[in-house]
Amino acid sequence: MSDNKTNTLTKEVKRRRTFAIISHPDAGKTTITEQLLLFGGAIRQAGTVKAKKSGKFAKSDWMEIEKQRGISVTSSVMQFEYQNKRINILDTPGHEDFSEDTYRTLMAVDAAVMVVDSAKGIEEQTKKLFKVCRMRGIPIFTFMNKLDRDGREPLELIEELEEVLEIDAYPMNWPIGSGKTLLGLYDLFHNRIEAFRPDETNNGERFIPLNEEGEIEGDHRFKKESLYDQVLEEALLLKEAGNAFSTEAIAAGELSPVFFGSALTNFGVQTFLETFLQFAPEPSAHEMRENDVIKPTEPEFSGFIFKIQANMDPRHRDRIAFLRICSGKFDRGMDVTLSRTGKKIRLSNSTQFMAESRETVTDAVAGDIIGLYDTGNFQIGDTLYAGKDEIEFQELPQFTPELFMKVEPKNVMKQKSFHKGINQLVQEGAIQLYKSYHTETYIIGAVGQLQFEVFEHRMRNEYNSEVIMTSIGSRIARWIDPEQLDENMGSSRNMLVRDRFDQPLFLFENQFAMRWFSDKYPDVELTSLL
Repeated sequence: MSDNKTNTLTKEVKRRRTFAIISHPDAGKTTITEQLLLFGGAIRQAGTVKAKKSGKFAKSDWMEIEKQRGISVTSSVMQFEYQNKRINILDTPGHEDFSEDTYRTLMAVDAAVMVVDSAKGIEEQTKKLFKVCRMRGIPIFTFMNKLDRDGREPLELIEELEEVLEIDAYPMNWPIGSGKTLLGLYDLFHNRIEAFRPDETNNGERFIPLNEEGEIEGDHRFKKESLYDQVLEEALLLKEAGNAFSTEAIAAGELSPVFFGSALTNFGVQTFLETFLQFAPEPSAHEMRENDVIKPTEPEFSGFIFKIQANMDPRHRDRIAFLRICSGKFDRGMDVTLSRTGKKIRLSNSTQFMAESRETVTDAVAGDIIGLYDTGNFQIGDTLYAGKDEIEFQELPQFTPELFMKVEPKNVMKQKSFHKGINQLVQEGAIQLYKSYHTETYIIGAVGQLQFEVFEHRMRNEYNSEVIMTSIGSRIARWIDPEQLDENMGSSRNMLVRDRFDQPLFLFENQFAMRWFSDKYPDVELTSLL
């Protein structure tokens, strides 16, 4: 690659900001995503997620079942330009049953934004997702949402964040009231006050400057409010006793900048976005299987598939593989090698996203997320590379299912659509598929009950295949080395099945059944996924 091309690549990579938005369900994650898209000019109108009767739906909730229920059950990818930065947002499922999709998505980003409901604080799903961010060592920015409603005391929220998640926090701004008494935000970082309703409080000015002592100069109606004196005291306390601001600690995922605001009323969101872009990292190096790393500015193209989604456009019944570019530059029509098979593939059909809207992409660089039309070549976790040197990135996490159902077509004459649907949904990672060892009975496994409901809904609506599902309940799945397997080991308490890679495993009825098996076959090693 020539010096000019290298410089252009480096310059473009440095413009990229790729991050995921994570939260517990109903914390307002999808709403803040939409407000960010508004600022980027990517959409003209944000629809309140709950407003189903009005026919307005969240832009990032594109699947029919998401529109019906007002929940996110898939990861959406959205891209836009803002302040000379190329932003890739991954809006993840909030529902805990779809955490596996979220975990894989977190492997494809360089930072995470954690949205917290200020009335509820840190919730269970937030803790789980936060742990993955910590494991990856990526920066975590916190947005305390729903300030337009009465919530918990901000000091209490900061303390909980630090204690429960074991991370230092640095408040970038501080609320002046909440709910009906909300006046604005005391911006500690920019030394100004952001008015909640500028027209009523400051002659239409959004920001009120502060002097060196952190106070408003001259007469102002804010100074007559008791909340103003209270926030000055709290701001002084934070400056004297709070954590020191450190860009190094933020980059290492040890210090979380905390922003307060209200996504629903679009208050504090633009300030958050602009400050976030100032400190969020550009694309970083990715680890390969041999403990080596590849830098984003390496000239040769490489990337990995972290998600596969069928039927994003119901009119075309297509399937898209989501690829994170890890190094170099993508050019439409380029030839790459699929690491798993060694097969050469031409990437002639590629796309970029705005939820269900797409446009053909001709080029992209490290840090970008692109979609590849998939005719069955790709699997989640696949590495693609363009150079002569073989590259294979580290495996993506896969979870051991805990709930299982037998599944069969309601209409035996529709076997073709049944098999097509089940195979595509399995390749997406939406569910896991098993077959009983001696028959062709299909068994699907999931982490949570909602996955089964979404599976049934999508089979019916996307593949015109009604299914009969019979619960076999909660089971403990453990894999066994084929060389150690004796088919007589299976029983009603430890069902012997095969996964989609033909590897044998047992579905144990409970811990007692698994212990009984281990006592009977002490030399047999049982393994699980995550």
